[in-house]
Amino acid sequence: MPERDVTVGQLLLTEYQTLKDEQKTRIGFRDNLLYVTLTVVAAVIAAAAQAKQASMLLALPPVCVVLGWTYLVNDQKISAIGAYVRDDLGPRLTRLAGAPDDSSVFRWETEHRTDARRRSRKAIQCVVDLTAFCVVPLAALVLFWAAGDGGGLLVAVSLLEALAVVGLGVQVVSYAGFATAE
Repeated sequence: MPERDVTVGQLLLTEYQTLKDEQKTRIGFRDNLLYVTLTVVAAVIAAAAQAKQASMLLALPPVCVVLGWTYLVNDQKISAIGAYVRDDLGPRLTRLAGAPDDSSVFRWETEHRTDARRRSRKAIQCVVDLTAFCVVPLAALVLFWAAGDGGGLLVAVSLLEALAVVGLGVQVVSYAGFATAE
């Protein structure tokens, strides 16, 4: 069997392709989580309205927190891959290629971040995320509390759910990356 020489550059390009494939998969999964959340919210609201049971709305906060956290973790990994390609992998490949220091082999990784509307898009996306994963379940809790048909245990559960939703909201805002929205 002939011996094959593998260069560092080939390994780095393979790493790049693998990371971009993972990023693409995570983007699709993350984006579908919003649709799943909307579907679940609609189903729970319809079931609660049909059964005239406000207590059924207590299903929304845990579902929204789990889906929201999964969304957030995937979004963070997508960003981490981009940062790694921009700040580590790209510069290493640029040096290996002998390119000038001011050039980058993966310009898109930095170029798309310079859009003048980036900050406003990030803010709008943060509002969308907060609405889907936090405002809707908090509204469900308010409706449950307003209905007043829950016993002490359900009210205690609803308060814990409210804390979880607020905690998720804090994480959504902190991960939104306004400080890095060049």
